[in-house]
Amino acid sequence: MRSIVVLPTYNEAETIGPYVRALRAVSDDIDLLVVDDDSPDGTGDIVRELAGEYRGIRLLHRDAKDGLGAAYRAGFRQVLDEDYDVVVSMDADLSHDPAVIPTMLELIENGADVVIGSRYVEGGGTADWPVHRRVLSKWGNAYTRTVLGVSVRDCTAGFRAYRADVLKAIAPDTTRAEGYAFLTELVRRLDHQGYRIEETPITFVDRTLGSSKMSATIIAESMWRVTRWAIVNRIGGRGRH
Repeated sequence: MRSIVVLPTYNEAETIGPYVRALRAVSDDIDLLVVDDDSPDGTGDIVRELAGEYRGIRLLHRDAKDGLGAAYRAGFRQVLDEDYDVVVSMDADLSHDPAVIPTMLELIENGADVVIGSRYVEGGGTADWPVHRRVLSKWGNAYTRTVLGVSVRDCTAGFRAYRADVLKAIAPDTTRAEGYAFLTELVRRLDHQGYRIEETPITFVDRTLGSSKMSATIIAESMWRVTRWAIVNRIGGRGRH
């Protein structure tokens, strides 16, 4: 299967080189599209250098930082017009191990429409997280799963492999969320349209280089959007928005 990773970046100059080397240690055949939001630390320039060293690496430069959802929409828009069978999404900060990608691709080959690298299924977990962060993440996912009526245990996980035709069918260009709520919005669409979602365990490793992009605004957006979607569901509209 022809596969590509879509990788949003902002100020990942310290991590992008190690990430690319880790990906290439797994496979020379998986392409990479880095979607960089005009990082002032020179991330885009580093990607251009890496593209000269490794095959299959491209940069999509965006002029401003306007959210994770917008970055993914731009990246998905580009690759879904190309001849790929599988689109992988993941973080650039080395929290997600590229060595898991072959397992995801195997599950796709065996019939899954989407595979989520999950912290909250048996065998999954987080490393080096403080207690308050573990509690917040688990509570948020439990709340999301309950009020939206989905079976996915890690709705905000960014490490995923999508069958390209399925990703195209759920029309990510028409999503509205920006932060991690964007990831939940895709899960909601996938679940409501009856696609086969499988979760495979991962250990999420907290970043040791660069700085986290998590903020109170991102958390708040996630909670209010999930609550709004739940209300829409209850009044009989299980549509896309």
